[in-house]
Amino acid sequence: MADAAVARTEARPMPGEPSAWQQLKVNRNWLGFWFMVPAMAFLVLFLVYPLGKGLWMSFTDARIGREGRFVGLENFEWLSDDSDFIRALIFTIVFTFVASAVKFAIGLYLALLLNNNLPFKAFVRSVVLIPFIVPTVLSAVAFWWIFDTQFSVITWGLVKMGLIDRGSPINWMGDPFMAQCVVIFANIWRGIPFIAITLLAGLQTVSPSLYEAATLDGATRWQNFRYVTYPLLTPIIAVVMTFSVLFTFTDFQLIWAMTRGGPVNATHLMATLSYQRGILGGNLGEGAAIAISMVPFLLAAIMFSWFGLQRRKWQQGESND
Repeated sequence: MADAAVARTEARPMPGEPSAWQQLKVNRNWLGFWFMVPAMAFLVLFLVYPLGKGLWMSFTDARIGREGRFVGLENFEWLSDDSDFIRALIFTIVFTFVASAVKFAIGLYLALLLNNNLPFKAFVRSVVLIPFIVPTVLSAVAFWWIFDTQFSVITWGLVKMGLIDRGSPINWMGDPFMAQCVVIFANIWRGIPFIAITLLAGLQTVSPSLYEAATLDGATRWQNFRYVTYPLLTPIIAVVMTFSVLFTFTDFQLIWAMTRGGPVNATHLMATLSYQRGILGGNLGEGAAIAISMVPFLLAAIMFSWFGLQRRKWQQGESND
């Protein structure tokens, strides 16, 4: 008994000395920190450093093969008077807004449709995923073939139906407005599966008992969606739309593979124009300035979705005050 009392006395920490539990908690915190070090190093190396380097280059007149000197806001001032940059900026915003809105509407409709008990539902889900898993370049080549002026499948079909004359085909890729419509359509086709499948996963987390209770209270299908489905799906919608806007705003591969920004620079996004000026044109400072100009728009899209999600605090058991 005396030995046990002495052992308890020795195990008891002195005043001001951390307890064994506190020491264990500190050790776990340090262990978690060391596990995060590789991820932090990866982000610093491949995200923070390139972003910082690009920001610095945007204030210089750097070119390929030559170190640049600091020129302040000269690149940005020059871009404000550049008609090609202004056109690319406007088209990027229109491209992102139209494509994201249409993708969300069609994707939500497909998600609601696939959430029902349909025959061959697994097969239909697989078919819906096809545009997303096809490589971007292959999709671009397919759309270029479909809408090519001389060999367009759509034009051939319209000629066979007698809607247009064989001697005056529709110049899909040669007309600036038509080319813009084609690339928007291609982006919508590729982006719908991501939104549809993600929203479908969210719909399957909604308890059927909520719909049963609402139906017993006399709710219609629209009221079920408005007051049950949509509120519970809001956090997932915020995340999905954030990624959709980011992917659409920076859709470099599709545009470059289909049109290279043409005709007459009509389909340039800010990303493709930055590549053309900075890498192909050799003017790294100007290209970096165009790329840095994209950051405020991307941050605005992220913050819009974030604050939209934060408004739904009642979903986390809090009040909406």
